[in-house]
Amino acid sequence: MLKYTRNAGFGALAAALLTGSMFVAPAQAVETIKMTALDGYSDKAIWVERFKNYFVPEVDKILAKSGKYKIEWNLALNGQIVKPRKILGGLQKGLGDIGVVTHIFHPDKVPLYGISFNTPFSTVDPMVVTKTIDKLVAKFPAFKDGWKKYNQITLTNGITLDTYQLFLKKPIKSMADLKGLKIMAGGDNKKFLKGWGATPVGGSLMGYYDKVKTGIADGAMIWPQAAGAFKFAEVTPYMLDLRIGSMASKAINVNANTWKKLPQEVKDALQTAAIGYRDQMAIHSVKKSKILFKKYLKAGGKVIAVSDADRLKYAKAIGPIAKEWAASLEKKGVPGKAILSAYMDALRAAKQPILRDWDKE
Repeated sequence: MLKYTRNAGFGALAAALLTGSMFVAPAQAVETIKMTALDGYSDKAIWVERFKNYFVPEVDKILAKSGKYKIEWNLALNGQIVKPRKILGGLQKGLGDIGVVTHIFHPDKVPLYGISFNTPFSTVDPMVVTKTIDKLVAKFPAFKDGWKKYNQITLTNGITLDTYQLFLKKPIKSMADLKGLKIMAGGDNKKFLKGWGATPVGGSLMGYYDKVKTGIADGAMIWPQAAGAFKFAEVTPYMLDLRIGSMASKAINVNANTWKKLPQEVKDALQTAAIGYRDQMAIHSVKKSKILFKKYLKAGGKVIAVSDADRLKYAKAIGPIAKEWAASLEKKGVPGKAILSAYMDALRAAKQPILRDWDKE
């Protein structure tokens, strides 16, 4: 998939010979590297939009400073090569060189990246979460090691939302009203629903609207930005304001074979742009959430307020999922308890509105 071409600049040298000039340095050769980027979603999704309109131009800008390398991008988005849940496998097989993996779909394969999904009601600040996870990745080798078996190198994590919320067809008055309701959800956040008596229904965001509309589900656990962007006010006009939390669900990964072939300068450019992308995602997730949630409200959406006392009840009803998550990692020889404590300590140090100390109970 990765290809190189070299364009030598002999024009200046030829001109110099014709005019009789004695000392002329030939123009520097530029290596063009072809890279295919995979994503199953369109650029309506914030992580794809930021990849296309921030990450790619930023890499190009960084490389342009030396002029030694140039990337010729093939943006295979919107399912051109792989579908939404198939980015991990596509990169593993070499169908593309780089892509944004939604690791929430693969808690069995890269369980460490589910840490924020096992510590809900801790923070609604995506910047705090995403920076904290990158610090954990740097401190605990197990994070990067988890990608090796899938032939990938990870550059950073990413967040698409300020907080998960519950969007419902009909209003409810208490947690008891959720019992028996079928709610669309993905990955580890299904655990929350089970604790509240609801039945989680799997799927990807692209199919949530139709499944709720056709009666397969009674609602969805999504974020305000998605509710506005995908017109959820039409099918779920009630938002239960639980402020479940900001959770990291993305990772920019590069096929390991591609990575080995890349010049160090290109690797550095990709890594630098990835950190910028991480921060851009956090900033835009909050900004877009405010804008698109207004769209949801304007389209008829309504908010069901929940007191902090009741939010605590929701948090307590979930069960000790974080400790169970850490224990499952310990059985595999991964320091799950230390990782969990480090994460919660970081949130406490950042003075986040933690409702439950997940590492202690």
